[in-house]
Amino acid sequence: MQDCLVCPKCGSVVVGYRNPFPTVDIIIRIGASIVLIARRNPPYGWALPGGFVDYGETLEEAAVREAREETGLEIENLRQFRAYSDPQRDPRQHNISVVFTAEAHGVPRAGDDAEHVQLFPLDTLPSLLCFDHALILSDYSAGKK
Repeated sequence: MQDCLVCPKCGSVVVGYRNPFPTVDIIIRIGASIVLIARRNPPYGWALPGGFVDYGETLEEAAVREAREETGLEIENLRQFRAYSDPQRDPRQHNISVVFTAEAHGVPRAGDDAEHVQLFPLDTLPSLLCFDHALILSDYSAGKK
């Protein structure tokens, strides 16, 4: 999408481009449960661990980093699940998420953007899931049958 911007100094028209932001989300399994975080920042609610991909970082590196920052967990068996790109999936801006699955061991602890972290069985998820994470987990559950 193009936007025309005007230079405040010389008045020249400059073309600016708006592009979606790449993000990652991770479905982390510990035993028969998955890890969800209660978000510290708006939009509030439960969410999969994840976040923005840093410049110069691969999607896989971002997933490992975000999992560690938000849950304190070292993940293994990282696999790409699906991509979600609905422009309305995030109320803040157009984000495209590449979703990964992974496994972990140990006890997760909240960090970074996570207020709390908790394990949930797939059939007992909280009702307030942020973004399109209910859809993501529904797609994941459907594939597990």
